[in-house]
Amino acid sequence: MTISGSLASAISGLNAASRNVEVISNNIANAATKGYGRRELVTEARSIGSVGQGVRVVGVRRESDMVLIGDRRIAQAATGGDAVRAAYYRSLESAIGTTDSAVSIGSRIDAFDSALLAAAANPGSSARLDAAVQAADALTQQISDAADAVQELRQRADGTIADQVTQLNAALRRVSDLNGQIRGHAGGNTDASALMDQRQQVIDSIAAILPVREVQREFGQVALYALNGAALVEGPAAQFGFSRTAAIGPDTCLAEGELSGLTLNGRPVALSGANSPIAGGAMAAQFQLRDTLAVESQTQLDALARDLVERFSDSGLDPSLSPGAAGLFTDNGSAFDPLAETGLAQRLGVNAAVDPARGGALWRLRDGIGAGSAGAGGNAQLLVDLQAALTERRATASGGFMAADRSFSALQGEIVSSVAASRLGAEAEASFSSARSEALVQEEEAGGVDTDFELQSLLMVEQAYAANAKVIQIIGQMIDKLMEM
Repeated sequence: MTISGSLASAISGLNAASRNVEVISNNIANAATKGYGRRELVTEARSIGSVGQGVRVVGVRRESDMVLIGDRRIAQAATGGDAVRAAYYRSLESAIGTTDSAVSIGSRIDAFDSALLAAAANPGSSARLDAAVQAADALTQQISDAADAVQELRQRADGTIADQVTQLNAALRRVSDLNGQIRGHAGGNTDASALMDQRQQVIDSIAAILPVREVQREFGQVALYALNGAALVEGPAAQFGFSRTAAIGPDTCLAEGELSGLTLNGRPVALSGANSPIAGGAMAAQFQLRDTLAVESQTQLDALARDLVERFSDSGLDPSLSPGAAGLFTDNGSAFDPLAETGLAQRLGVNAAVDPARGGALWRLRDGIGAGSAGAGGNAQLLVDLQAALTERRATASGGFMAADRSFSALQGEIVSSVAASRLGAEAEASFSSARSEALVQEEEAGGVDTDFELQSLLMVEQAYAANAKVIQIIGQMIDKLMEM
């Protein structure tokens, strides 16, 4: 090899080593950066004719395990959905109250039962009658508050969906834009790896909302598909559509068009099942919460309210009531209509006839809701019958409960137990999916940047750099000698 050829080879080696040091340093510096793909310098032999002229830097290759990343994204989406359901049941359980809670529907029932017994023991005491009325009012308020909390959770889910759609559309457009920028680097000497890192981070944010599959395309571009095959990014980005609902009530439902569904490029899409583009992710769980889980909870609370109303309005319980008149508990002040059960939990209240603050009289709790004047102060029969009505075992008319006779306390206990079981199941699923997602994250990180390996590579590059520098030094000395001759 000639002196000029040796010099060219050494200089190309220095350039390659210098570039490699930069690549390795970036790997080490970004070892813990989310979305960072390990870089590796790509070189090839350079020759002029049949004579070797060192090495040429071809470019920088970004390494990533797309199969593992795809699995991690699907697990990430499942974790988000399970977390939504678990959080819903925790909130619902808090609103209804557990058996050991001092402020719960169960504790309000116990307080009302005790107040009726105390009033029956001394029916002439206005204080005890007032305590019974106050306990009845507290019970209806607790049921109403629990139902209001359910609707608040529906409203919050609707708002979350609207925010997620906005984020999703922006992220899909960003992926499409980054595809265009990365394509612009194809065939040039510039490195598009940083743009690919950004794109991976954006796609990861999409996976937090719905599960996606990434497909490699030419010139470093990617396409994104939902699990049902719907194209989300294939060239231009798809557009999701959703309208936030201003106010959601117990009877507000998707089937009647009162709630917004979801559209993809202007066409309605399924919100659940195998044909849904969002199935298996956090957005699908929010729709499930809004349209199914919370509706079922409202139905059970309405059934609980109906059971309470009907227990205290049965014919024969209060002889002073005319047929069809409201009993101790009312539907917004009126008699209950079984055809208008939806939302009864929010409308539930104590009959104004026994409430002095609303023009009623306490003695009507003792003498009858429809009584025109106070009776004997020692007559406790109606109070005894009212307490018996509360504890009587009877069939539940609605709510989808199993056929059985229950006391009012047992009915609410069944609701509490059902919510607790659902919470435990949802938390178990969330824990499993979270553990699976974390395991995939750890596996992905283990296959990413290995700082020990990078440091070893850096030492080898430094040795190569020193060797090429030594060659240049020797060539310089040779040229100096030749010049002296």
